[in-house]
Amino acid sequence: MPTPHSNIIKGYLLGAIAAITYGMNPLFTLPLYSDGMDACSVLFFRYLFGAITIGIMLLIRQPQETNADGHLSVRQPLTHPFAIFKIESRYLLPLFGLGISMGVSSLTLFVSYNYMDAGIASTLLFVYPIMVAVAMTLLFHERMTLRTVFCILTTTAGIFLLYKQNDGATLSLIGTVIVLVSALTYAIYLIGINRHGLNHIPTLKITFYILLFALLVYIAGIAYNGYLTIPSAEKWYLWLNLIALGLLPTVVSFTCSTIAIQHIGSTPVAILGALEPVTAVLIGITLFSERLTLREVSGIMLIITAVGLIVAGGSISNPLTRFRKLFPKSRRK
Repeated sequence: MPTPHSNIIKGYLLGAIAAITYGMNPLFTLPLYSDGMDACSVLFFRYLFGAITIGIMLLIRQPQETNADGHLSVRQPLTHPFAIFKIESRYLLPLFGLGISMGVSSLTLFVSYNYMDAGIASTLLFVYPIMVAVAMTLLFHERMTLRTVFCILTTTAGIFLLYKQNDGATLSLIGTVIVLVSALTYAIYLIGINRHGLNHIPTLKITFYILLFALLVYIAGIAYNGYLTIPSAEKWYLWLNLIALGLLPTVVSFTCSTIAIQHIGSTPVAILGALEPVTAVLIGITLFSERLTLREVSGIMLIITAVGLIVAGGSISNPLTRFRKLFPKSRRK
């Protein structure tokens, strides 16, 4: 039986894998764009392959499965193999809303790649934890701390550094708005998934339905456009990119992050999420010849630092308090 210490190590390792694999989105997406595919078509295949993979995992799952709250549920004998997909009707509407939120978030992120470097877009997306903090304050009356205010101001400064370049040029306003919409809808997804009483449903089943409902966003987009693009015949190997999108940034990232949260909690996993934009930036520089100025690097570091502080919350306040107690204030005589 694994020790608590080994579980912690496993949690941090899986959290890092989840962040890195999600940061691989540009690696598989940009070659598909160069071949003429549009965002809706790419995401349609990504979520389709992801849903199929999760569905297969549900069919061949082990007799015992871990729920989202970390408890074990024993599988009951099934009268029909597809009965494993059965879910109570009262959960369909919340899962539909979560799926649409995730679908819109992915679509707007992928569309933003057409307006700015993927590394910059991924960094701007990483403001979602601060949006969560603000939403929790405005909607659920959580207290706004000085740390939160500081992080909001720091993130704003980081976005300004990214938005306005040294030569006076600016990022595309449309692209910036689109990626901020992506961050907002992802924040809505994170708030919603923790407030709909879904904890006792197996994680794989939740993921399956979210991917399935997210597909509706891309089906609607394809119907609106009137066409579905696929890789060209001479570049058949780009189908591997679509399969990789369905596996790595989708199945692997979602599954690893869920297991990591069960072992170490959501806060450390959120902190490890800083590896997402870092991975995207490194991929953009090394493989797609994207360039970063000192100003852009400074903006990225400000955003990552601010988000790290906001998601760390109480986990960093206690060590700092203990540190200050090592140096008590001297009393005046």
